[in-house]
Amino acid sequence: MGTSATKDHSIPQTIQPTKESSQLATFAAGCFWSVELVYQRKEGVLQSQVGYTGGNKENPSYKDVCSGSTGHAEAVRLEYDSAVISYQDMLKVFWNKHNPTQGNRQGNDVGSQYRSAIFYHNEEQKELAEKSKTERQKVYESPITTQIVPAGTFYPAENYHQGYLEKGGQCASKGCNDSILCYGY
Repeated sequence: MGTSATKDHSIPQTIQPTKESSQLATFAAGCFWSVELVYQRKEGVLQSQVGYTGGNKENPSYKDVCSGSTGHAEAVRLEYDSAVISYQDMLKVFWNKHNPTQGNRQGNDVGSQYRSAIFYHNEEQKELAEKSKTERQKVYESPITTQIVPAGTFYPAENYHQGYLEKGGQCASKGCNDSILCYGY
């Protein structure tokens, strides 16, 4: 009789700031696995957590969110040290990570859960996000569809989603510039 690997469906606690100089940022830019990995590699990012936000169902599961009926986006909640990396630099990473003109999709991932969104945690973040969106629009002919909305309740994804690409062998070390492969390509 062989053994089979099981997925850890337990839910971690939502990350909170651990230092006086740290802040939270929440971004949605397609599949949360690669978004998490790009931020894990940045100096000043202290913690990352993938999950669901922006919808109407309490404590959704991955299956719930994938159904498209919850209104939630796959998102990444980050704790970052603002003395090391600024929110403006966090926004640059966000804009460079994905195509914000695709609406409810990123590449082959289609559905409202893959939408582009910035969930701001305070008025300063809102202002910086709006300014960066205006600047970024100059790069695209098509309109940017990124939502800029207040951060609401964040529901961490199941443990097997946390650090998913790192668990699969991809580099999450600070400063790593290796290509990020999602779904083997």
